[in-house]
Amino acid sequence: MPGLPVSRRQAIALAAVLLLVLVLVGRRLGGAGGAPHVEPLRAAAPTAERADSRALVVHVVGAVRRPGLYRLPDGSRIDDAVQRAGGATRRADLALVNLAAPLADGLQVVVPRRASAGTGQASAAGGGATATAGPVHLNTATLEQLDTLPGVGPVTAQKILDYRQEHGAFATVDELDAIPGIGPARLEQLRDAVAP
Repeated sequence: MPGLPVSRRQAIALAAVLLLVLVLVGRRLGGAGGAPHVEPLRAAAPTAERADSRALVVHVVGAVRRPGLYRLPDGSRIDDAVQRAGGATRRADLALVNLAAPLADGLQVVVPRRASAGTGQASAAGGGATATAGPVHLNTATLEQLDTLPGVGPVTAQKILDYRQEHGAFATVDELDAIPGIGPARLEQLRDAVAP
């Protein structure tokens, strides 16, 4: 009989140790089970903040479905901005846009509209109609308005918009001389048709 009480004490001690081990293991598993869910969230927050700080804000206008301001990741191209704005409309003239060009923060992406056949004939035949409407104001004119000027096509009109975006408002008509494609002869031709 003396062996039975020792065995009983050993069983109680073993049960107490086993219970203690189970409690410790349960705490550890319970704590470790929550840790993976918390740590990725903490790690993901700075990455998201860093991504936002490198985001570009661009203004997409013209022949797109949803013109407006858009945030795009650094390294995006003009095509990404056009797609974010819902894509080009059927009237867009994408041949005048370099879709592969990289974007820069604060850039305005202009997707020009194709000139309709009626518009081209009317402006060619009725040059006086443009003169009676008054001069085209360089600081507020759209791509389409600049395109109607004598000797100015869509490419040069886009260069005028780019110059205005980069250098600010035109102070004088003579500043057009700084735009590639507009020389002294073209400037004289435009002098009466435009105003700053």
